[in-house]
Amino acid sequence: MAERYSGYTHLTFEYPAERILKITINRPEKYNALDKVGHRELTYVWREVDDDPDIDVVILTGAGKAFSAGGDFDMVEEMTEDFTTRANIWKEARDLVYNLTNCGKPVISAINGPAVGAGLVAALLADISIIARSVSITDGHTRLGVAAGDHAAIIWPILCGMAKSKYYLLTCDRLDGEEAERIGLVSLCVDDADLEDKAMEVALKLRAGAPTAIRWTKYALNNWLRMAGPIYDTSTALEMLGFGGPEVKEGVAALKEKREPNFPRGPNL
Repeated sequence: MAERYSGYTHLTFEYPAERILKITINRPEKYNALDKVGHRELTYVWREVDDDPDIDVVILTGAGKAFSAGGDFDMVEEMTEDFTTRANIWKEARDLVYNLTNCGKPVISAINGPAVGAGLVAALLADISIIARSVSITDGHTRLGVAAGDHAAIIWPILCGMAKSKYYLLTCDRLDGEEAERIGLVSLCVDDADLEDKAMEVALKLRAGAPTAIRWTKYALNNWLRMAGPIYDTSTALEMLGFGGPEVKEGVAALKEKREPNFPRGPNL
């Protein structure tokens, strides 16, 4: 493990049990917000995981009080100003979704706190998502002033249906853990104190199962996501188009100033 994962700086790795890998997004002083390095690491670690012959199951969680607060403001602001940064993040955003989809090993997300942006991508695209009862989540793209790309168009309608997807993605309303479980957005909701134990319980159950049968079942089910690939690619391209427009500047300013945004009236597109 030390050699395979030694180059990572924003993710930490441990084996809580034989053939189970625990990955922790580890930037607690920033609520595990992802800068460009962290975003890249979370995107491409799944290729390493897929090739790792020593593990059967992965648990993903966050250090401290958050799962991951998404991209940090420095990275977001750089995306609004620099085309190359925006193009690189677009590629990584696509790769994150497809790398998680194509990773053969089952992934369990233990959602211990706020999950936003790329953090929410990994949390909801995990094969089994377990959220702590006190946690609330939101996809805040439209509040930021960009289209809900990242992962929403490819997975939310499959998880919770089109009506709920449109409601939460257009309004950016928050869902607590119980509501997220009720509508099918996550697999399980448990008491905060039980989150780590429940994730481990499920990981042990998967480890004890037939590994090839589990991986091939995951592969087959994820063909629903592969069929939705063109929908996803469109949503993420439109998100990146928005990062070059005026609405996101107001969205970022409102978030930094902790106020409601006052978006400019755009063209009738």
